[in-house]
Amino acid sequence: MAKTKTAFFCQNCGTQYAKWVGQCSACKEWNTVVEEVVQKEEKKGWKTPTSSKRKIAQPLRVNEISVDKEIRLNTFDLEFNRVLGGGLVPGALVLLGGEPGVGKSTLLLQIALKLPYKTLYVSGEESQKQIKMRADRIHPNSETCFILTETKTQNIFQQIEATEPDIVVIDSIQTLHTDYIESAAGSISQVRECTAELIKFAKETNTPVILIGHITKDGSIAGPKILEHMVDTVLQFEGDRNYVYRILRALKNRFGSTAELGIYEMQGGGLRQVNNPSEILISKNDEGLSGTAIASTVEGMRPLMIEIQALVSTAVYGTPQRSTTGYNAKRLNMLLAVLEKRAGFKLGAKDVFLNITGGISVDDPAIDLAVIAAILSSNEDIPIEKGVCFAAEVGLAGEIRPVQRVDQRILEAEKLGFKTIYVSKNNKIGLKNQKIAIELVSKIEDVANRLFT
Repeated sequence: MAKTKTAFFCQNCGTQYAKWVGQCSACKEWNTVVEEVVQKEEKKGWKTPTSSKRKIAQPLRVNEISVDKEIRLNTFDLEFNRVLGGGLVPGALVLLGGEPGVGKSTLLLQIALKLPYKTLYVSGEESQKQIKMRADRIHPNSETCFILTETKTQNIFQQIEATEPDIVVIDSIQTLHTDYIESAAGSISQVRECTAELIKFAKETNTPVILIGHITKDGSIAGPKILEHMVDTVLQFEGDRNYVYRILRALKNRFGSTAELGIYEMQGGGLRQVNNPSEILISKNDEGLSGTAIASTVEGMRPLMIEIQALVSTAVYGTPQRSTTGYNAKRLNMLLAVLEKRAGFKLGAKDVFLNITGGISVDDPAIDLAVIAAILSSNEDIPIEKGVCFAAEVGLAGEIRPVQRVDQRILEAEKLGFKTIYVSKNNKIGLKNQKIAIELVSKIEDVANRLFT
C-alpha cells in the first residue's frame, strides 16, 4: 500500500505548497490555496505494443536535422484549418476553451462527424443519447466517428487501444480523473496528471488529441496555468449568445501563426463557416446615418471590413461617460484627447459611446482613423458618404501614421465595392490601375475638412 501524501495547491495558478498559506506568493491571490490528496504510487503510464520497442532519442547536429514540412491532417473545415495553420499536426495536443454554451462541443462534434478518419469522441459531460440527438442535426450518417462516455483515463486508453483512432477528442479535460491521483476530478492535480498522460499518448502514437477546457469567470482556462504551457496549441472560441456569430482565435500555436481568425455562424444544423466575414460585419442599411464609419483591418492573413458606430451626446451628469464595446477604452480616451488638443473639437463635456458591430473585438491600430471619423460624424450629425472607408493609425500629435499591408486592405475594400479609402500620406502603395480612389492624408484636420465641409 503506497503512502498517502497531502499537498496544498493554489487553485488560481497551480503553485504547490507544503502547508496552507492565506495568500499565494506567485499570483498574490487570497484564499485560493486548498489541500489535495496525492497518491504516491509508481505510474505505469500509457503503454502501446510498440512503446517498448521505441528507440531512445539520440542527439543530432543542427545541420543533420531534417527540415521537411510536417504532414498535417485536413479537418475539412477551412476556418479551423486556417486557425491551426493548415490542419492538425500528428501528435499535437490542442486545447479549446470558451464560455459555457458558446458551441465548443458542437464545433468539435461537427468536425469529428465529417472527418474521413477514424475519430474517438470521448465525453464526460453528456450521455451517448444526448450526443446522438445533436449529431442527427449536424451530420447523421457518419461511419467513422465513435462516441465514448467515460471519465477514467485508464478505461479511455483501453478503448483507444481497441479502436485505434486517428484523432481523439476529449470533452472536457476537467471531467477526467486518473487512478494515480486521489483528489477529485477537476482539481489542479487531476487536470495536470490527466493532461500529462494524454500528452504521452499523443507523442508516442503520433495521434492528435483535441481537449475542451472550461474557463473561469475572468475568461482564462480553468485549472493550473501550466496546462496551457503543456499543450501545443491553445484556441479560444468567442461569441455572445445574443449574436449568431462565433469567432475562433489562436492564443498559442507551436505550428503556426497566432494572428489568424475563424468565423462561424450558429445555425440549427450546426456551425456554418463564414468565408467572407466582411459582408456580415457591415450592415446593409442604404440610408446615410451619422456616427458610422467603415474600417479596413487585418486579422492574420485575412483582411476584414468592419463597421464602427459612435454616439456623441451632451453629458446629462457631471462626469462624461466613455463606453466602448469591442474596442480598447484607453485608446478611445487617447483619441478623444488628440481631437480636442490637436483639432480643436470640444468633446470633454460630452458622452461618447463606441461600438464595433458584429460582436467582435479588434486591437488593430489601423482602425483609429475610422473611430475618429465616426466620432466626428456623430458630433456634427453629418453622415459620411456611402462607399468611403479608412485604414490609418492616429498618433498623439494628430498625424496620420502608415499601417502595414495597406495593399491588401485596399484590394479588400475595392472587392466589396467601396469607392474611396483614406490612408496615410506616408504609406508606400504598390498598386496600379485600381478602381478605388485613394485619399492620402497627413493630419486629422485634413480628414475632417474633406469629410464634413
